[in-house]
Amino acid sequence: MGVLSCLRIVEIGSSAATSYCARLFADFGAAVQKVEPPTGDPIRYSAPLTPGGQSAWFAFLNFNKSSTIIDPAAPNSLGQLTSLIDDCDILIDGRDVDSTGYASIDIGSIRRRRPALIHLEASWFGAKGPYGGFAATDSTVRALAGLVKLAGPAEGPPLHAPDFQAAIVAGLWGFIAAASSVVAKTQGGRGRSWSVSIFESNLTLTEYLMFEAFARGDIMRRIGINRFWPNFPTGIYLTKCGWVGVTTAKPEQWRAFCDMIGLPELRDDPALAFNEGRLQNADRIERKFMPKLKARTALEWFAEGLARKIPIVPVPEISEVLQDPERLARGAIVPFRMGEEEGLTVGSVQRLTSTPPLRGGKVPAVGEQQAFEGNRTDVSGVSDAPARIDANRGPLQGVRIIDFTMGWAGPLCTRTLADLGADVIKIEAIQYPDWWRGVDRRPGYVTDKMYEKAPCFCIVNRNKRGITLDLKRPQGLTLAKRLLAGADIAIDNFSVDVLSRLGLGYDVLRTLNPRLVMMSMSAFGTNSAHRECRAYGSTLEQGSGLPGVIGAADGQPAMTHIALGDPVGGLNGCAAVLVALIHACKTGQGQFIDLAQIECLLPFAAPWVTVQSIGGIAPPKYGNRHPQFVPHGCFRCAGEDKWIIVAATDEHMWQRLATLIGRTDWATDASLRSAEARRAIEDEIERGIEAWTLNRDEDEAMAELQSAKIACGVARLPIDLLQDRHLRSRAFLQELERPFIGVHPQPSMPIRENANPYLVRTAAPTLGQHNREILAEILGLSDDEIAQLAKDRIIGTAMLSEAEMAAEKNVYAN
Repeated sequence: MGVLSCLRIVEIGSSAATSYCARLFADFGAAVQKVEPPTGDPIRYSAPLTPGGQSAWFAFLNFNKSSTIIDPAAPNSLGQLTSLIDDCDILIDGRDVDSTGYASIDIGSIRRRRPALIHLEASWFGAKGPYGGFAATDSTVRALAGLVKLAGPAEGPPLHAPDFQAAIVAGLWGFIAAASSVVAKTQGGRGRSWSVSIFESNLTLTEYLMFEAFARGDIMRRIGINRFWPNFPTGIYLTKCGWVGVTTAKPEQWRAFCDMIGLPELRDDPALAFNEGRLQNADRIERKFMPKLKARTALEWFAEGLARKIPIVPVPEISEVLQDPERLARGAIVPFRMGEEEGLTVGSVQRLTSTPPLRGGKVPAVGEQQAFEGNRTDVSGVSDAPARIDANRGPLQGVRIIDFTMGWAGPLCTRTLADLGADVIKIEAIQYPDWWRGVDRRPGYVTDKMYEKAPCFCIVNRNKRGITLDLKRPQGLTLAKRLLAGADIAIDNFSVDVLSRLGLGYDVLRTLNPRLVMMSMSAFGTNSAHRECRAYGSTLEQGSGLPGVIGAADGQPAMTHIALGDPVGGLNGCAAVLVALIHACKTGQGQFIDLAQIECLLPFAAPWVTVQSIGGIAPPKYGNRHPQFVPHGCFRCAGEDKWIIVAATDEHMWQRLATLIGRTDWATDASLRSAEARRAIEDEIERGIEAWTLNRDEDEAMAELQSAKIACGVARLPIDLLQDRHLRSRAFLQELERPFIGVHPQPSMPIRENANPYLVRTAAPTLGQHNREILAEILGLSDDEIAQLAKDRIIGTAMLSEAEMAAEKNVYAN
């Protein structure tokens, strides 16, 4: 019986995003009823297929659910569906993506009758806006979201994975919306009705580059496979045996890497000390070090990098992921059964230790019910009684979070919780501020407070309060413990054991606060053999197995993003905390969450994992093509480096596409109705499409294609999104003023409770901005006590310079 076994969920429509959202609930024991027409959810027939001809994608999205058949053509179908919804706690609605015939439900009437109902609906672009009626696929959405154009060879075309990604991100956001509503209901709140935009959800992966472009201008371009602005190297390289991922973001990491491979001339070149110089000389640098890497195996380089504190990781194949004893032991890879086939797929990555997720399960046949244990009562215990809490409050109002995170992943997790109404107290130190401020201790940097001017820091730390505490000294540690004693959640993304060494491990904190939920967001997990490995978001993608299934069949493993692991880890961390918080609200019992960020990327490779686990043969790499849609690719438009993704998702879309590009012979050829038949002439079809797109501006091409209801999306740069007409029409970018930055844009959450986005309330805190407020109002310290803490540098509002740090160390030493 799982922690969410009290919940009844109905899933309608056909959308991978809502299916994944519902599966996240099923992972923790919720009873999910998947409503299907007699022929089944169309995703049941989605490629890639297992050796038995079943959809690997459907299997991953739907194990541990039940299936209910309701024929939308039957006279009593609406009554059947309404009755089912009337008996559930959460309705997860994918009809706007594909209604599968269930288009006439009066949700407003149901919610008036059932005010405790939580309703989530997903759409590609939201209900209104210039893109509102667009035909779409995962890949066309990711192109518009700026997630395609910067990846791949410099000369083009941009390189992208064939779907299976946008839905995972949107499903996570949907789960966050619905789960936060469950938290609110445990406190006497009402049900809530949410919408999630799949397009806006995927901007979570782009926002860092969007706002770097806001600050620095139009400087980002595609610079080659496994090369990304602003760091170099962050790539994948061939060794004597296997591939290895290398990231050297800091000067000391670059120097250590050069020492390791025996290239002192690169180490000592001042032009290469920082990333900017290395990017400008990338070809020359790689010509020097790539032959050196072939002298040893990937595992040998990994061991050496570990000793030298360099972020280096072996790049596994899917077969190695399937055999990884850690992944199997932790439940990141789990068994499943689908009909007569048995295999492995990706399990839950939300590693709650006291209330763990289910480990594998059965994929239901059409109409098959599965037996579950548990008490099927409404989680709030009040069902449809009137709400006792103001409807204008965020769902997490009253929840307090102590935030020890830095960088991107952890702060994104806590920002999302803050956006939903939680009181997030961010802890830094004047000795060691959040490194995403751009920490540089040279005098000019400190005196000019450049650490307050980093857009990326401001984006992921809004709506929080900030305090500085030196946790290495007893006074700071005591104050932190006092804050934690009254908190609901504590989160860190340090290396394993950092907080424990400071005296803030979970074994200590649970004695102070048994209700506390504490999450460690380490790269590989607290007990991993790789636990000491330094890692960035790029390292996580390199080590996840995902690069091995992306790119050309005969090409090298290919990355999709500068730091994919960071935002994906942040969203999964948020989801995990909400599940644990639901349990704590019901029982008063906290727990420890051991989130391994590298596991959070496994769902993106789930179809390949599933197929290979059953057949034992690696499924093909598709490049920019697709296992199901033909054609599907990235095509050049008029102008320099202008591209558009075009896909035909069914026979009728194919006929409209062929007619539009002037190939009526293809449109009327009955032998080309099936995707597999078109596959035989795919090269010729792609040449025909590009002959048409080459004569058109990319936006003109998109307008013509969309007017014919053909799925397509311009490959945007992150800077383009700052002026995107659809985002502007939906007020997605909010303006906020902050000291040192001035007026700057902030991205909204992609989940909404009405037509407008959740308001960004406050700007990111300056260093120590809320010291007095928190120490006085929460902990009751006097003005004199606060002044003494500042004098002793336990707290402060200015980062220490290199000279001040050295002087402080001398004082401690003496």
